[in-house]
Amino acid sequence: MSRLTVPEGYTPRLGPYETQTAIGLIKHTFELSLCRALNLKRASAPLFVDGGRGLNDDLNGVERPVVFNIKETGGRAEVVHSLAKWKRMALKEYGFHPGEGIYTDMNAIRRDEELDNLHSVYVDQWDWERIMLPEERNLDFLKSVVLKIVDAVCDTADAVTRIYPNVVCSLSRDVSFVTAQELEDMYPSLTPKERENAYLKDHKTAFIIGIGDLLKSGRKHDGRAPDYDDWSLNGDLLMWNETLGCAFELSSMGIRVNAEVLKEQLKKAECEWRSGLEFHKMLLAGELPQTIGGGIGQSRLCMLLLGKAHIGEVQVSVWDGDTLKGCKEAGIPLL
Repeated sequence: MSRLTVPEGYTPRLGPYETQTAIGLIKHTFELSLCRALNLKRASAPLFVDGGRGLNDDLNGVERPVVFNIKETGGRAEVVHSLAKWKRMALKEYGFHPGEGIYTDMNAIRRDEELDNLHSVYVDQWDWERIMLPEERNLDFLKSVVLKIVDAVCDTADAVTRIYPNVVCSLSRDVSFVTAQELEDMYPSLTPKERENAYLKDHKTAFIIGIGDLLKSGRKHDGRAPDYDDWSLNGDLLMWNETLGCAFELSSMGIRVNAEVLKEQLKKAECEWRSGLEFHKMLLAGELPQTIGGGIGQSRLCMLLLGKAHIGEVQVSVWDGDTLKGCKEAGIPLL
């Protein structure tokens, strides 16, 4: 069931078409900043992949991909959930070296997504991946990359304010790094999302480390597929959203699994059968580079920087009747 939150006294700071223009500014500015910060080059990305190669992101393992048959090949294709594994294979094919990487415009359909102010069936993000040295498999390197991404976000916010002075988005460049276990220890009676809200009220920008594995309570902070991120070297980047008064996830990212970690996490997730898929066989055979990567929500970033109350104000999607009715009554103009 969909959920709609209407901030008290909310009024859009930009009209619908002015918003479209501002979206273009944000995307252009952030792409340039991200590429400079991480030494990335643009690459074309697939909208769908072969369903039998193990390339699609399985998210929490329960979400159903959009599947269709291709007449000429007789095969089955899946619309991507994200490009977490495809990018790693692409870097091998492109012959890139450590310190070099790619970014893509990733468009996805997540048919089982629960709809609310932050979530849509349509997903758009900058999917990025960069080759790293084996000796960089540590938290210090992960944190250094997070700081560069935060600077790119804040630089983009400054550019928006210069062009649209009535749009003021106060972001903090000071990143508080905290583990998912530390959050559970601090707020044992709260749900993971409630912990994020409580922490981000005081620490306006935070990176939560360690997503996917079980905590001491026997529960996960959040789900993460076992075959791309190393669960001990990954995390979520969140910023405080003044408009909605909540923690706001901008990015999921991490250092990717090596052969040893892949085996361990597949066993934990009870899906060791995946080791027979093309991607997994290549990784286990040492044929893929060690990488770090993630996704940064395009609509999420536009929503945050423009002070929007609903993601439908910055992207075109399909909504249920209650959302359409509620937004119309609240004066929230969906694109």
